[in-house]
Amino acid sequence: QVEPVESGGGSVQAGGSLRLSCVVSEDITKKDVGWFRQAPGKEREGVAAIYTHSGMTYYFDSVKGRATISQDNAKNMVFLQMNRLKVEDTAMYFCATGHIGYPPRERDLDYWGQGTQVTVSS
Repeated sequence: QVEPVESGGGSVQAGGSLRLSCVVSEDITKKDVGWFRQAPGKEREGVAAIYTHSGMTYYFDSVKGRATISQDNAKNMVFLQMNRLKVEDTAMYFCATGHIGYPPRERDLDYWGQGTQVTVSS
């Protein structure tokens, strides 16, 4: 097992959109995938998760209605589309894999990527 690799972060203005990508090293349906984020001085929090065997998704309240998580089984990738971004969405975004419970908990995740920075300006 190799840690997942995130990409797609960047700097955008409030109201804009970003699409984050996560590449996992094995058959994507073997492990669920979660996105978490951590802002400076704050604890890491959940963003969204996808139960890759079924395709079922979960969104935390802070992004509900503004985010879409999806998977591409052929490419072993998971995507997080973030729309109507807010300044408070500024954080390092991490992709992680594991057998995720419902609702997702950080302790369910085994392997973490290095993160991709998202900065939203007003």
